[in-house]
Amino acid sequence: MKFRILCCLIVSAFLAAGCMAQSAKVQFVPATDKIDVKLAGKLITSYRFDDSLTKPVLYPIQTPGDVVLTRGFPIKPLPGETNDHPHHIGLFFTYDKVNDSGFWGNTTKPPMIKHQKVVSTEPGDGQGKLVTQSDWIAKDGSTVVLVEDRTMVFKPIEHGFALDITLDLTAKTKVEFGDTKEGMFAVRTADWLSEKIGKSRYFSSEGAETSAKIWGKRAKWVALEGKKDDKPVGIAILNHPTSANYPTYWHARDYGLFAANPLGQEEFQKTNKEKDPKPFGLVLEPGKSARFRFLVLFYDGTKSPDQINALFTTFAK
Repeated sequence: MKFRILCCLIVSAFLAAGCMAQSAKVQFVPATDKIDVKLAGKLITSYRFDDSLTKPVLYPIQTPGDVVLTRGFPIKPLPGETNDHPHHIGLFFTYDKVNDSGFWGNTTKPPMIKHQKVVSTEPGDGQGKLVTQSDWIAKDGSTVVLVEDRTMVFKPIEHGFALDITLDLTAKTKVEFGDTKEGMFAVRTADWLSEKIGKSRYFSSEGAETSAKIWGKRAKWVALEGKKDDKPVGIAILNHPTSANYPTYWHARDYGLFAANPLGQEEFQKTNKEKDPKPFGLVLEPGKSARFRFLVLFYDGTKSPDQINALFTTFAK
């Protein structure tokens, strides 16, 4: 009997840590200015859109093993935590050169990306889908330059969860995106998960390692792995082939900014001293759209390049 009880406790702990989690239930719990996302009854992140923010964010983000992967600052600073770049909050999507408005570095508004509505929520076993719509409002405080339609599909995976996110930007007026490194789809990691502080490691689909060799280069995916109290964890961002300017360039910094930036082409090429740098120069006429799609893996443990490549192959189909 004691042996049977011990076995049950071990199995329960195994399940709680995310093993065999592919059929776990995804739930959405709404509040006034956020929607909590739960996997198997445990909070994994919150979609936040309160008035103090200049754009919607996913914050905090934690693994099924209860390791918080995002920096607390500026919402809930931790003792001794870095306080640079207060516009880096959780997981966010924004860009710095949209006509004459900069949406990336602003901590006050306007400009702003204003959540307008939750289009739908579809909780379920094995995945849950949250669809939202936001307006990109220019620095004059009234002109809507872009409408963002966002679809977020949360899926349990072994030892973690995946976020399949599609972001469609539709122009309300003519929109020109300038080439800049300051963008676009990003996670600000906890300090201990940064290369600079935590001695973590970036690695990419192209076989490159460290931010110094990945920054400003194209890759189908990039991963960042490190340890929290000797517990290995990781984040991987995979870029879908239907995304604008695929495969994306990467704005991966050693201090904890982990960003995919498909629109900064010319600045990346110039900084990396490539011959004949060319701007991507995305322009959207009124009514036209651009799509940005990523699969983000948040996990306990480690993943090999072969494992991530296999997941990318499935995602890309």
